[in-house]
Amino acid sequence: MIREPVVSGQFYPGSAQGLRKQIESFVDKNAKREEAIAAVLPHAGYVYSGRVAVETVSCINLKDTFIILGPNHTGRGEAFSIMTDGSWKTPLGEIRIDERLAKEILKDSGYLSQDSDAHLYEHSIEVELPILQYFKSDFKIVPIVVAPQEKRTYERIGTELAGTLKRLNIQDKVIIIASSDMTHYEPQEQAKNKDMQAIDAILKLDYDLLLERIANLDITMCGYVPVTIMLVIAKAMGAKKSTLIKYETSGQASGDYSSVVGYAGIIIS
Repeated sequence: MIREPVVSGQFYPGSAQGLRKQIESFVDKNAKREEAIAAVLPHAGYVYSGRVAVETVSCINLKDTFIILGPNHTGRGEAFSIMTDGSWKTPLGEIRIDERLAKEILKDSGYLSQDSDAHLYEHSIEVELPILQYFKSDFKIVPIVVAPQEKRTYERIGTELAGTLKRLNIQDKVIIIASSDMTHYEPQEQAKNKDMQAIDAILKLDYDLLLERIANLDITMCGYVPVTIMLVIAKAMGAKKSTLIKYETSGQASGDYSSVVGYAGIIIS
């Protein structure tokens, strides 16, 4: 199937020309590119989170395949949903699913289900795609949408997925992207204080600490499940460090600091 864009013209411009122009306005032209195992990218409308996402991608040596983990905002479909065939369309063109890799991941997993329903109206993966397309014209994706469950499940999903990459000997040819915004709709300083606690745990590559702080501090980080699974995978693949590239809130764009959403761009290597 071809997964049609559902937030084109809303979260980002609907025309290829307008989309490229907006992304270009966010590019860090002085960025030094580095090898990355994984990254955390926000997924709000580009006017709010685009600069964080684009500046982060500006710093990465992109590879041929991206496994993109997104949270399920819609409640549709299976709890852990992977698409294993077809393509995703954006105003910048069509992106093929890496069918071989996706099917191997599904085969090795005791938790993932082949399911397109969870992906049809979910924006968390779609929003990342035009940014990747701006920097690299030819790549494939493995889209996975995940919902909250228990830590042990996240650990097993991540461990199984890392095992597939190692078995296929392609861990150096894939980047894992965890799609997540940070705190939602709280005053600027309160949101930032909470977000820095979550970011600190990610920088320490400590998903136990991340989950603990999210629970104890009531951090409304919508993609904490994708980030947790990503950290499990990254550590299994030998990740040694995590770098915060940029943090902003929606207040920078709206001018309203009384109720903001936080956005972080992080590279894991």
